Amino acid sequence: MKDHIVMPLWTCCLFIVVMNTTMFNVSLPIIIHDLQITSDLGSWVISSYSIGYALSTVIYSRLSDRIPVRKLLTIGLLILGLSSLLGLFAHSFAVLLLTRILQSAGAGVMAGLGLVIASRYIPLERRGAAIALISSGSAMAFGLGPIVGGLISEYWGWNGLFAITVLVLIALPVLLYFLPNETTKTDQPFDTTGAILTTLNAVTLLVAITQQSLLWFTVGILSLVVHILYIRRAKLSFINPQVFKAPGYTRLVMIGFCVLVVNLGNLFLMPLVLADLFARSSLAIGLLIAPGAIVAAFMARYIGRWIDQYGNMRFLIIGHVLLAAVLTLFMLGLHQSAFVITAGYLFFSPAISASMSSLNNEASRILPKSQIGSGMGLLQLVQFFGGSVSVAACGLLLHKIPHVTVEQAYHYVYGCLLIVAVVSLVLVIFHHRASRPTSPAFLSNNS
Repeated sequence: MKDHIVMPLWTCCLFIVVMNTTMFNVSLPIIIHDLQITSDLGSWVISSYSIGYALSTVIYSRLSDRIPVRKLLTIGLLILGLSSLLGLFAHSFAVLLLTRILQSAGAGVMAGLGLVIASRYIPLERRGAAIALISSGSAMAFGLGPIVGGLISEYWGWNGLFAITVLVLIALPVLLYFLPNETTKTDQPFDTTGAILTTLNAVTLLVAITQQSLLWFTVGILSLVVHILYIRRAKLSFINPQVFKAPGYTRLVMIGFCVLVVNLGNLFLMPLVLADLFARSSLAIGLLIAPGAIVAAFMARYIGRWIDQYGNMRFLIIGHVLLAAVLTLFMLGLHQSAFVITAGYLFFSPAISASMSSLNNEASRILPKSQIGSGMGLLQLVQFFGGSVSVAACGLLLHKIPHVTVEQAYHYVYGCLLIVAVVSLVLVIFHHRASRPTSPAFLSNNS
């Protein structure tokens, strides 16, 4: 595989897919007004895509263990591109919601298979750079999404947002040309029951959090119990329990959850802070956040090389220390100036890129090749679930903390994110110490 062609193009497609989760945020008030719907109903324009994206990611990743990547990529990008064409003509909430769900069903192929092909076809000595490139695409998309969404909505209307994701159809033939041919692996059946239970777990728990519903939470817990019992009895379950036998994999899953809690929590809070405390417009907010995303994208190639040269753990620790430092700055100095956000995000965004790149590279290193698809898919599902939980929890905390001003509420919520970052740093240090016996050299390339 010519990874010097495939990986940059894959990163561009992933950039579009991830940006599709953020550029609708700034357009949501316009959508609510145009379609004459309530804000609660309008929120599903965002949450339906997030839930579907997380689930389709792990499904595509899991399917890659038995279905060729080229076939999965064709199916995913066709679903994403054609549903985006439908979105160009969506003028009712029902059609809009259907479009977003269909988009999410196709979009997961980029996140789900990106790490799989990097882990499967790129040598370990170059894999860190490839994974860092993928992570930089995601980081830059999160930062530029609000700018792109604001500009398109202002000049072409919110239907114009769907034109961006149609562009993935152009990349499909090029990717198919350069991706290696694989033989179909049909010796093992796909666990449809396990996939349905996984979907039920994620949907019910996320709905319970977003709707603050005890009933949905109870249903979610019961579905989780049923799923655990099913996994114990099933021979070839959708969630492969064997991945947890890989040394340190469980810790990496927990770290990934925490990192996405911190990342998406901060991305949710920054625009609100800039709007509520400093009265900045949507376009101004995007411009203040964009420099950090651009720096992360610029640093990606260097971060990847450094990870390959110095090892995963070094940059996982450095990234976490920077995250904790920036969150401390936000917690204590948030009220001083809007440029505190800009300055902090200049370090926060590359730190997220370094943390995610080294985390994913470490997971690909410890997982057996036969479990790459299921292991990396589950890791990403947990990460996305953590991000969704974070957004819901931050939103609830901002409005539920009693007897505090708006400014104080932001300080408290950033304090909560700081606690999560510190917990994650402790897990990283523990993982490094636990893995040292298998890698004598301190912070070696394989640690």
